[in-house]
Amino acid sequence: MSTEVINIICNMDMKKIQSQLVLQCAPLIVGLKVSNFFVTEPKCLRALRIILKRSDLSFYVLTSTENKVTCFIFREKPLEAFLNKKENLCLLKSMGYNENLSLTQKMYEFRRRYRSYQEGLTGFPHEMGVFLGYPAEDVSGFIEKKGQRYLYSGYWKVYEDVDTKKEIFEMYEIAKESLVCLLAGGLSIVEIIEAFCGQHKMAA
Repeated sequence: MSTEVINIICNMDMKKIQSQLVLQCAPLIVGLKVSNFFVTEPKCLRALRIILKRSDLSFYVLTSTENKVTCFIFREKPLEAFLNKKENLCLLKSMGYNENLSLTQKMYEFRRRYRSYQEGLTGFPHEMGVFLGYPAEDVSGFIEKKGQRYLYSGYWKVYEDVDTKKEIFEMYEIAKESLVCLLAGGLSIVEIIEAFCGQHKMAA
């Protein structure tokens, strides 16, 4: 990341939802990822709903406390297609998910398990990696090796094909830098999302 972009980020108001979205969800916004977690304050939910209203991005609240809300932001069709890939269906089935569940049902079950984990009632929900669009081989590797002996660590822990994953991580960083510059240049987060939403639809 360039010094210029780092300086911009250092001067951003991290309490503003547009700053939070750009820094947490840039790869999703530009269409490189199918989903992202988004952590913000409860008071920002109304603004989030307004920002995403005219886009092809949806959000689903996973957990909510007095001070923090964890949302799952996603593009419905790409996420559904990703989860329906053979290797991902097999992973989810091995974790107890019925392969005939709809996307809404899968997300409801994931939210239930994620909340149970957050409350300390159950173990880590490894399906999280699948829902976040991580490669199946890395999710499997993380499970088999208990999060250890990974070959590289970036946006997730890598267990196979390091060079390809490094290229993906680099694209994610470029996306973040680009959106930070667009925001700093005067575009609103709504304009940024709508611009990439249009590109994404044309490419679909």
